[in-house]
Amino acid sequence: MKPLLLLALIPALTTSAFAIDLGKLIFQDDFNRTESQANVEDIGNGWSTNSKARAKGDKQVALKDGAMHISISPRADHAVTVTHAAEFTDGTVTLRFMLEDEKDSLGLDFADPQCKEVHAGHLCAAKVTTKQVELIDHKTGGMRLDIHDAKTDKKPLTDEQKQALVGKTKGVPHATELGKWHELQVTIQGDEISVSIDGQAIGSLHSPGVAHPTKRQLRLSVPHNAVVDDVKIYSKS
Repeated sequence: MKPLLLLALIPALTTSAFAIDLGKLIFQDDFNRTESQANVEDIGNGWSTNSKARAKGDKQVALKDGAMHISISPRADHAVTVTHAAEFTDGTVTLRFMLEDEKDSLGLDFADPQCKEVHAGHLCAAKVTTKQVELIDHKTGGMRLDIHDAKTDKKPLTDEQKQALVGKTKGVPHATELGKWHELQVTIQGDEISVSIDGQAIGSLHSPGVAHPTKRQLRLSVPHNAVVDDVKIYSKS
C-alpha cells in the first residue's frame, strides 16, 4: 500500500478502533419545538416535572432556543425534578449542559419507583457542580429507607447505618466553565457508575446499589438553574 494512502486511512482506523458501543438508543430529545402556552410547563415528548407538587404550580421548565431551561421557583420546597422513563439495567445517558452561575448544578438521578427499599425510588446519581462531580449510591446509602427516615426524624443512626454510608458517595474535583456548553456522559455498567465531561473521564464509583436490576426513570435534578439539550438514553441490557 502506498505511504500516502496508508496515512489517509489512519484517522478512519483510529476512530473505528476506539468507537464506544453505548448500546441501543431508546430515547432522544433535542427540544427543538415550542410550547403551547407561555406561562404553563409544556415540555412534551414524555417529560414530566414536580412543579405542581413542589412549587405550587409555578413554571420551572421552559423550552427556549432549542434547549430546556430549568430554573427553580422562589416558592419551591424541593429541587426541580424533570423526569423521563428510561428502563434498562446497564446503559448510558449523554447530553449537553450549561451552568451559568456558581450556585448552579445538574444531577442525573437514576430511579426505580417500584423499589420500596429506598425513599422515592432513588438508586444512584451523578451530580455536576461548578467545582466537582459527585457520584452517589443512594440505594444502599443515604436513601435506604431506614437511614432516610432516621435522618428525617432527626434520630441518631445506629452503628450499622453509619457503616452503610461509608464509601457510598465520591466527590471528584473538576471545574466546569460557566456560560459554555459541555458534553456529559454518565454510564452504568454492573455496580459501576462513571462520568465523562467533554470527552474526559472524570471519575467512577463501584457500589452495590448501582447494580439494581432495573433503572426505570431518569430524573434531572436542579436545585438552582441549568440548561440541557440533546438528551440521549442508551440501553445495553
